[in-house]
Order: sequence, then structure tokens, then C-alpha cells
Amino acid sequence: MNASGTASIICGCSFGAGLLGMALYRKIPDDHLDAGSKDVVKLVMSLIATMAALVLSLLIASGSSSYQAQEHEVQSLSANVILLDRLLSFYGPDAQETRDLLRQGVAAFHERIWSPNSARAADLDPRATQGATNAFVHKLQMLSPKTDSQSMLKSQAMQISQSVGQTRLLMFVQSGSSISWPFLTVLVFWICMLFLGFGLFARFNVTVSVALFIGAVSVAGAIFLILQLNEPYQGFMRISDAPLRGALAQIDR
Repeated sequence: MNASGTASIICGCSFGAGLLGMALYRKIPDDHLDAGSKDVVKLVMSLIATMAALVLSLLIASGSSSYQAQEHEVQSLSANVILLDRLLSFYGPDAQETRDLLRQGVAAFHERIWSPNSARAADLDPRATQGATNAFVHKLQMLSPKTDSQSMLKSQAMQISQSVGQTRLLMFVQSGSSISWPFLTVLVFWICMLFLGFGLFARFNVTVSVALFIGAVSVAGAIFLILQLNEPYQGFMRISDAPLRGALAQIDR
């Protein structure tokens, strides 16, 4: 299920728990409505609210760290691609075909992740572009340096290409969601119990209902952002392809 669907369900469950609490208010015996009982319920709600806030902050921190790591990897990959192309350009005309293969491989990689108009889901599986990668590496290895300068440039290009490959694999490995679903499940349970407590000692009226709805939307919005942060290559918070587009523009010069 996508982030918006999950957030909608959480919003509905939270708001429904609040309405259920208000419905139970009428059936609670009078001896359960004394000041002592209300104080105990308020203390339990405070405890749940504190735990929910801690877990929510942990999930936000985890999602933000994952998103920033992926964003850094895109920038690092783009910078290494530009550097690799520059080394090959300094090598001379003999490396022109190798540069062409590099451009084709980067363009194919970009197309599989940032398809036009988001026509398809991002595909970071390195096997999808394995053919272009192998062709580039083979062509790079086949270069025959004629000078010490070319030998140095080829050695550096081999090292940078290895770094590009490692970053590419790291992007694939880290592309899966880092969110802890047990944490999220427990958090949703706590939130529903919290809203149930909110409505338990409240009489049903429009003001209380609107307040509960706003609270449910706010909590669902926070969880929606967490889920979006854990899907960095899709959704409205997807990582920008500007660094890679800039690298392609540099290669095309």
C-alpha cells in the first residue's frame, strides 16, 4: 500500500477511535466518572502520548537520515561521473568511444530512475544496466596507453569507475524502506488508544469532533511524511535528478 493510502487508514482509525470514545461516554457507569478515575485515565494518556512522541521522533529521524544518505549518493555519483569523463577527455581521442559508452550508460541509468512524467516506478536494480556497464568497463580496460600521462589517466579512470560502481550498488541496497514496521504498528495502536481516551470523557459535539479530526489528520500527515522519506525515488518528495542531469550536460559538451 502506498503512503497516502496508509496515512488515510491511520487517519480514519484515529478519528474513529475518538468517536468510539465519545460513544462509550454515555455507557460509562456514574461511579467511573469521578475525579479519581479521570485522573488515572489522564495519567495513562500522558504516558502513551510521551511514548508515541518518542517513537514518532525516532521514525522521523530514521527517515530523514535515509533520505539524506540517498541524496548524497546521487550527488557523489554525479560528481564522479563528471570526473571520470574529464579524465577520459584528457586521455585523448582514443578514449572517445569509451566516453560515448559512459554517456549512454549514465543516460540509461537516469531513465530507469527518473522516467519522463514518472511513467514507471524507479528501478535501481544494477542488473538492468549490466550490459552497458560491462561494455564500458571492457572498453576502458582495452585502452592502450602510449605515454606515462595516459597510463596515469587510465589508472585514475579505473579507480573512479570502481567508485561509481560501488555508489551505484549502494544506492540499490539502500533503496529499500528503512522504516521499522513493528515500530509503526505499535505507534498506530498507541495513537488510537490516545484518541479513544480523548473522546472517553467528552460529550459529542461539533467542536470536539472537529478537534479530533484535525488531530487525526495531523498525526496521519506526520506518518505520511515518514513514509515519503523512506521512498526517496518516488512520490512528491522524490530526490531531484538535477545533479545527474548536470553530469549528463557536462558529458555532452
